[in-house]
Amino acid sequence: MTPTRRRRLIVISLVLAAVAIAGGLTVLALQQNMTYLFSPSEIQAGIAPSTARFRLGGVVLEKSVKRASDSLEVDFVVTDRFKEMPVQYTGILPDLFREGQSVVASGALQNGRFVASEVLAKHDETYMPKEVKDAIDKAKASHVTAASGP
Repeated sequence: MTPTRRRRLIVISLVLAAVAIAGGLTVLALQQNMTYLFSPSEIQAGIAPSTARFRLGGVVLEKSVKRASDSLEVDFVVTDRFKEMPVQYTGILPDLFREGQSVVASGALQNGRFVASEVLAKHDETYMPKEVKDAIDKAKASHVTAASGP
């Protein structure tokens, strides 16, 4: 092999190695920033991560919203109509936040309670986020299967 070819081979190898390392680091960074959506049934089944941030989707249970009188802390319950998950949020809730309406909350589990850092509410009477609808349908399917089992 001539010296020129050897240099070209080394340069090409270094460029390919640099591209592979950059791609690997990008994929790793994207995986760490992913937040998956889970329903209360999936959380109680242990599917959701107990230490990582994720999104909780469902419907705000009727008569479950409790507001602190001296702060912006709000406690409410999110349900998929089969299981329930208590949620704690400190901040201003969206204008469309109401009992019986779809909600998606971002946060993490702490001592059996979901502590939300962000709460999103639906925007019209017929809208339900696709992820929330899929999670509720999945919980409904597993509930029907468990009820019809032995």
